[in-house]
Amino acid sequence: QVQLVESGGGLVQAGGSLRLTCAASGRTFSSYAMGWFRQAPGKEREFVAAVPGVAESVKGRFTVARDNAKNTVYLQMNSLKPEDTAVYYCAASKGGSGSNWYRRLLAYDFWGQGTQVTVSS
Repeated sequence: QVQLVESGGGLVQAGGSLRLTCAASGRTFSSYAMGWFRQAPGKEREFVAAVPGVAESVKGRFTVARDNAKNTVYLQMNSLKPEDTAVYYCAASKGGSGSNWYRRLLAYDFWGQGTQVTVSS
């Protein structure tokens, strides 16, 4: 069992930056693959980033890093755009198969409660 808590969201102007943090409980954190997803109002939850790769919409702007010693994964978001506005979720996966498995919602076993990111124009 893994419990995930996101933090670091907020209101930022377009072009600004935010760093989201996902703190995980449990002694087996390093055995999980971690990913970030987001959900905008009226839209489906979508993949954002994981260590193996990021979504095309955020390529060159968002990066993921993890610190296993701190049971933490980060999402650094630069050059933010209004269309990045959403609730951001971190998720933990025991693993998957096939190429790009980490982009699939169903590959993830545990989810955080989400943190709101709002980008103003």
